[in-house]
Amino acid sequence: MKFQHQKLASGGWRNLSFFNQMANIGSEVERAVNWRNKDNELYSQKAAKRALELLFLTIDDSKNKKRLKELTRLYEVLVDYFFGQNQYFSSDLLWRKYFYAFNYAARINVK
Repeated sequence: MKFQHQKLASGGWRNLSFFNQMANIGSEVERAVNWRNKDNELYSQKAAKRALELLFLTIDDSKNKKRLKELTRLYEVLVDYFFGQNQYFSSDLLWRKYFYAFNYAARINVK
């Protein structure tokens, strides 16, 4: 698999806390949502693919083994939202609320 985030894929991602990983994924999801709302589907899909790439690295990180169920379900629902039929009825607000907690935890440096 060819990663866009080469440094992170080569081990740097594992050095981040789980909350920092999720906050970074949330940033890409926020970009994807914002581009979609500006009717720029190309940029939206690129940001969504970057989010999925980071999520894949998070799933692959051994310290997150106990969170695999949530992470793999998150992957499934994000794919559905950005590339599928949105059968889970996700919304921009839902994604903002979901990732807000991770951004907050990363900011206050929760380990």
